Amino acid sequence: MNLVPGWHPVVVHFPLALVVTATALLSAARILRREDHVATLAMVGTWNLCLGAVAAMFALATGLAAVFGLHVGLAAHQSISLHLKWAIFTTVALLLLAVWRGAGGAQNSRPSWIFILMLAVMTAALIVTGYRGGENVYRHGVGVVMIEQGK
Repeated sequence: MNLVPGWHPVVVHFPLALVVTATALLSAARILRREDHVATLAMVGTWNLCLGAVAAMFALATGLAAVFGLHVGLAAHQSISLHLKWAIFTTVALLLLAVWRGAGGAQNSRPSWIFILMLAVMTAALIVTGYRGGENVYRHGVGVVMIEQGK
């Protein structure tokens, strides 16, 4: 029995929560005028983004491990394939954004508008990735174990 597939539904919530929070914090750091608030928001937002990107790598790894040896129908296979493509794209893009933000300058500095725009787009892409994963479970039954009653 492979226990790795059971970890994917647990792990996927971390990048979602961290990246959405990072987007809110870094956007606030861009918009607010009080420099003492900006520095704190930018620092915490940067750390959330970096941790979210690392968490996305773990989500991708557990997802890849979950599909090995999985036997599903054609519609579910196509849905999983699309989810996987979105997951790879968003993970790579989030890693690039995290490097840009984390290594590109002072972590407590006000982020640029272009960075905020790209982060918002990638946050939306991450949400679409999560939605597509949910479709795999709730529409196609991927990973659902049916338990017979009475046993």
